[in-house]
Amino acid sequence: MKKWMFTLTASLVLSTLFGYGQTHASGTNSAGVHNGKARSVGSLSFIGEQTIPYGQQFEGTTIGGLSGIHYDPKKGQWLIISDDRSDKNPARFYQAKLAYDYKQFQPVQLSGVTFLKQPNGSYYPNQKQFATQGGEIPDLEDIAVDPKDGSIWYTTEGSRSHGMNPSVKHATRDGKYLSSFPASKLFTMTPKLEIGPRQNQTFEGLSFSPDGSSLWVSMENAVYQDGGLPTVNAGSLSRITQYDRNGNMKAQYAYPVDAIPAKPGPGKYADNGVTSILAVNDHQLLLTERAGVEGADGTFSFHVRVYEIDTTGATDISNLDLLLGKNITPVKKRLVLDLSKSGRHIDNIEGITWGPKLPNGHDSLVLVSDNNFASTQTTQFLAFEVLPKK
Repeated sequence: MKKWMFTLTASLVLSTLFGYGQTHASGTNSAGVHNGKARSVGSLSFIGEQTIPYGQQFEGTTIGGLSGIHYDPKKGQWLIISDDRSDKNPARFYQAKLAYDYKQFQPVQLSGVTFLKQPNGSYYPNQKQFATQGGEIPDLEDIAVDPKDGSIWYTTEGSRSHGMNPSVKHATRDGKYLSSFPASKLFTMTPKLEIGPRQNQTFEGLSFSPDGSSLWVSMENAVYQDGGLPTVNAGSLSRITQYDRNGNMKAQYAYPVDAIPAKPGPGKYADNGVTSILAVNDHQLLLTERAGVEGADGTFSFHVRVYEIDTTGATDISNLDLLLGKNITPVKKRLVLDLSKSGRHIDNIEGITWGPKLPNGHDSLVLVSDNNFASTQTTQFLAFEVLPKK
């Protein structure tokens, strides 16, 4: 994730596009069956929004940087991971209660916090601590509950300057380290050469397949070998990888990231990339793209879109070290929701998860934003009803 530090004037909004006044308020298998019904995503209808105030404290920690979220249907509990690099408090995730129905979304209630641990049992260090004690500087981005045993898995982006590779880690529910995926050669950080992943452009999204036999991991943007980053004139190719539970690559696909949707002010910054991924069934996934565009006055606006992607017919690129000049078929993508066309402030959306079934039997979906611990940004939760395809 790009570490935004700026004064934000948000101009993105929700509108009647999301169906105001129309909302309503477990097991799965390899076909994507949930509570006896296969998931189907046609469109999203807005239920409501909740926020957490800037700087709010909980059990001695500062709430912020919420970059990944997962609902555990067996416990009725929501887990939300922070990307704090142990600067304010040690790397951690929160437990929470979210309640919404046909009419409203109740305030978010945090119920616990868990500090994640390194293999030696110590907390992850910040950069200053790393200089004296070593270890691994965290940059946590997404979290998933293991449907088989309730343990947790999470991603960390690594650090190019320190030669730390991105990885997927496995831990107990109380944060004790269990294992991690070894980084493939393609995702190995090489600080002195422009090969491998770019800084803050690595493992952003994580999702279990519906049957729990594999995990999907999405890169925020292209590795150096696959081409440049998105511009206002062209998109780029990111990689989405399916691993088995032991970290062996099962398949990998190219995802076409959109061009940056708006032009920044003269000499100003803009980017776009993948921030989260969520399995629908064994070949379709939901994915969020988030663009940040800096205006002439230095303020940023966010453009957030939710896509459904389909790997059917896409080229398995797991054996390709670079994509430039290759004749490949990327995954198909379909726009489900564009949060940019509407009437409510939208912030830096980075997390997506299924929620509980609504009273009418439809799925629900929740998005969360990462405020980067900035007073000019918002920690935001958005709840939606999932309207099935007709």
